[in-house]
Amino acid sequence: MKELLEKHGKTHFNGCLPAYDGRKGFYTAGALPFTSKDFNIKLIDRDESGDIKREREFKVSVKLASRADINHLRQFLQCKSREAPHDIIQVLDVVLRESPSKNCTVVGRSFFAPGFHKSEIGFGVECWKGFYQSLRPTQMGMSLNMDVSATAFYESISVVDFVAKYLNLGDPRRAASKTFSESDQIKLKKALRGVKVEVAHGESKRYRVSGITSQPTKKLKFLAEDKREKLVIEYFQERYNISLRYASWPALQSGNEPKPIYLPMELCKIVEGQKYSKKLNDRQVTALLREACRRPREREESIGRIAENNNYENDKFAKEFRVHVKKELVCIDAHVLPPPVIKYNDYGRDRTIRPRMGQWNMINAKMYNGAKVNFWTRLNFSGLSTQIASGFCHDLVSMCRNKGMDVNPNPIYPVQSSHPNQIERALSDVHRACNDQRKALQLLIIILPDLSGNYGRIKRVCETELGIVSQCCQPKHARKCSPQYLENVALKINVKTGGRNSVLEDAIARNIPVLTDIPTIIFGADVSHPQPGEDSSPSIAAVVASMDWPAVTTYRGLVSAQQHREEIIQDLFKVQQDPTRGPVNAGMIRELLIAFKRTTNEKPKRIIFYRDGVSEGQFSHVLLSEMDAIRKACQSLEESYLPPVTFIVVQKRHHTRFFPTNPSQTDKSGNIQPGTVVDRMICHPLEFDFYLCSHAGIQGTSRPVHYHVLFDENKFTADNLQKLTNNLCYTYARCTRSVSVVPPAYYAHLAAFRARYYIEGEGAGAADAGPGKGAAVRGEAASVRPLPPLSPNIKDVMFFC
Repeated sequence: MKELLEKHGKTHFNGCLPAYDGRKGFYTAGALPFTSKDFNIKLIDRDESGDIKREREFKVSVKLASRADINHLRQFLQCKSREAPHDIIQVLDVVLRESPSKNCTVVGRSFFAPGFHKSEIGFGVECWKGFYQSLRPTQMGMSLNMDVSATAFYESISVVDFVAKYLNLGDPRRAASKTFSESDQIKLKKALRGVKVEVAHGESKRYRVSGITSQPTKKLKFLAEDKREKLVIEYFQERYNISLRYASWPALQSGNEPKPIYLPMELCKIVEGQKYSKKLNDRQVTALLREACRRPREREESIGRIAENNNYENDKFAKEFRVHVKKELVCIDAHVLPPPVIKYNDYGRDRTIRPRMGQWNMINAKMYNGAKVNFWTRLNFSGLSTQIASGFCHDLVSMCRNKGMDVNPNPIYPVQSSHPNQIERALSDVHRACNDQRKALQLLIIILPDLSGNYGRIKRVCETELGIVSQCCQPKHARKCSPQYLENVALKINVKTGGRNSVLEDAIARNIPVLTDIPTIIFGADVSHPQPGEDSSPSIAAVVASMDWPAVTTYRGLVSAQQHREEIIQDLFKVQQDPTRGPVNAGMIRELLIAFKRTTNEKPKRIIFYRDGVSEGQFSHVLLSEMDAIRKACQSLEESYLPPVTFIVVQKRHHTRFFPTNPSQTDKSGNIQPGTVVDRMICHPLEFDFYLCSHAGIQGTSRPVHYHVLFDENKFTADNLQKLTNNLCYTYARCTRSVSVVPPAYYAHLAAFRARYYIEGEGAGAADAGPGKGAAVRGEAASVRPLPPLSPNIKDVMFFC
């Protein structure tokens, strides 16, 4: 397109500056002198000396597709039209992206360039800084949403150096004679597939890696021009006078299977500017977060510098389309909601606590409902001595008792140590021994192995095979045994064994509007997708629902596997074919409604549904499909049963940030205060949405959550829904802090994350997975494997905490 405009811009295009979206969209500020025209464009590639290396000819057809009417946008922003003019917004967005697109590497809606800032994060990967930009319609007109951005890129280094870093080989020269194991080859194949490399021999040329060879380079042969087989190392020696030093290593493979192209790793360099889309390991994530994490004032200043450097006022494309962008951040109104009063057990010294700045201390309080645990035991898979492991478990049980749980101080068995290679056997032995004594095991405390990678296996065996409620602890924490850690673990144990840590005082007093007046069930739903590159792994849907109205602190969770990257939850309602009974109604919503009735002896008369993980482009599709499933699930219980529903989308993956204008009105980290709500100016011109920052900042800049109400039969006022959502954020079971995402959505995310362990082991869901770990890859079988069913006693508790 650049060649087209250079050649014909002043003649056929009247000297205008079109904006091109990189696909089929080609936008001009005014009409062209033709409605359809074909152009023949010749692209010439030259070598370093300027001689013609290759010529390519293209036919470019430019046809008038439509005329965007800016008046439609004006009417929409003035609330005179309900239909958003996406075509006009798209044009303006492309116009403002045109200049940075020419100078930067584009990743989604973000722009990166090596000149901005980059730093190594380990294993051949580096962090690039950049900026995010998106044009959005808001109540105050069209607004440009800008933010700093950071993501991982491949280091532009030789492939040999990349392999040495990726596999932790140290100095590659010392590993030149290394023979790679099959697992190393699989890791490298996953890491390098799809990467562009440039060769350092002969003429400059780029290739896309399709894989690596299973044989070392010294054994590779190919069919030469004389139709005879020739060794690759001989070819490079004869043709380029290059003696390959890393002949024991595999070679990169490009091209296709019938005609592969072999590229010795030592002669290839990774092309700069390629995003690293594989799963990052723990060390890389930590390093990336360290680079991306910036305090509010620093982040605000960075955004200001980006806006200054982009210089929209003098941008030739913005001028062409008469788009004006102010350099200053917009100043908006906000209000801060008060925190709710937290209710604890009356036997404690502190019966109620009012949090301050999103946190509180329950040192003098006791759990609202402490669970009763008669039969428990412990397993030690770490290198800790029996004495240390026993002491830790004793201190943990003492903390549980101190906080209000009724736990038998004596385990069924003394602490048992087992080798990490015998995890399944050790768990089965404990389960069998308890059953033999007719003592149903209520809790198993497990000290994890010193090496990571076993958590997922333990949870899969406990929750889907044996029906054991387990609490895993890291050996480093067991060794330190700090009171704060013991208290946090006690909170998790209590809800896993059927207790409640705290409740909202207003909920017990029936004083929360549109919640405590009639039996209300609150759902949370999320879909977890597999990591990039795993094209055959299923997506995991999770739905949780409150079971203890009016307190709404105890949740029951269900999980289900569905088609790869399918966002609509498929098992909300379904009709199964039973061999004897015929069609049978089933599904997660139906099962949770029945469980609510069984637990509270009340039928839900109101449904509040918090749906996580939905992008704006999927709003209508998700709403129609999932609301239909909710309706059918209700009617499957009783034909006339149609409780009113409020359907709210929860969005955290956005780039809206708030910076306080008054330094005296911040939390300790310099962020806006917990409970800050923004529901005007930058919100949707017509729809019911708001931003809520319900948590206190710990590090970096707090990210508010965007709540978007897609459907509301309960007729919430903005104040009532904002207050309810903020109050719920203080009921999260695992800590004494308000959380950033409303707990039902948070719990659904945790449940979906946990369920991935059941089918994919440690590699897909675990934070401690190393480079290249994972299950399925492109081209493998893609049938949806159902999840192993949860044991009935696991379903009844908050196993995902």
